[in-house]
Amino acid sequence: MAYQIITDGSCDLGVDIPRENGIRVVPFYVTFDGQNYKKEIEEVGVRTFYQEMVDHQNVFPKSSLPSVQDYAEVFEEYAKEGLDIICLCITTKFSGSYNSAKTAAEITNENYPDIRIEVIDTTVNTVLQGILVLEAVRMKKNGLTFEESIEQINRIKSTGRIIFTVGNYEYLMHGGRIGKLMGTAASTLGIKPLIMLREGEIFPTGITRNRTKAKKRLIEQTKEYFEKIQESPDDYQIVVGYGYDREEAVEFRDALLASLKTYSNINDIDIYQIGATIGVHTGPYPIGLGLIRKYDR
Repeated sequence: MAYQIITDGSCDLGVDIPRENGIRVVPFYVTFDGQNYKKEIEEVGVRTFYQEMVDHQNVFPKSSLPSVQDYAEVFEEYAKEGLDIICLCITTKFSGSYNSAKTAAEITNENYPDIRIEVIDTTVNTVLQGILVLEAVRMKKNGLTFEESIEQINRIKSTGRIIFTVGNYEYLMHGGRIGKLMGTAASTLGIKPLIMLREGEIFPTGITRNRTKAKKRLIEQTKEYFEKIQESPDDYQIVVGYGYDREEAVEFRDALLASLKTYSNINDIDIYQIGATIGVHTGPYPIGLGLIRKYDR
């Protein structure tokens, strides 16, 4: 029954939530000069990261995945204690973190052959990955076995969606998430993109003329999504994600909550700060929401 839940730094759960829930986070690295890489949160705070982008708008930071050694050291720590391991990694469409973890698992099993290590491609990222990890924690607290938790994680991960917008296209262009031709045209027109992440990839879902309209449309798209799948938000975990501007996130959360109350019984929504791993692609002003089906609904 004893197993440890591990995830990578894309989960954006901050410091307190992993500590309070017994989650081990293997951090990504971030650099502003392309040479000196620092571990996110452990060596460079998320707020510091965003402030650097806001203060130096022509500098485009980069992130680097956890190494095989990073994972192997963490896996061995729990293997020594006789704990099996479930490791939830960012979608392989965005990063090779999963591959690092798989290799580290093989290395660990050479020395600890009786330890079961399951590395999962979550097909999600950022705050959505965070609430999937928290669902895994809930499974464990509710007494699900190692095998049962793996089954449920793989079952619900495909229900995850991120519905969001960004400040501009520049970071998506530099990160290779959209074509340069589309990005240049959009930047020239000053339009705001509406984007959805599903099954590990991002897809455009529309454009608006300004950020206020973009946020309003995200809330409308959320209602339209639940109408389309004919399910209730009550059966889902929902969280708001933001980058630099928490005050904007609170206002967006309140507007989203007011909308949800008209067609669900949801009375509260948490707000998580999107970390550097995803922030290098979105820039300092991403805002939106993640949603995923609760495992026991």
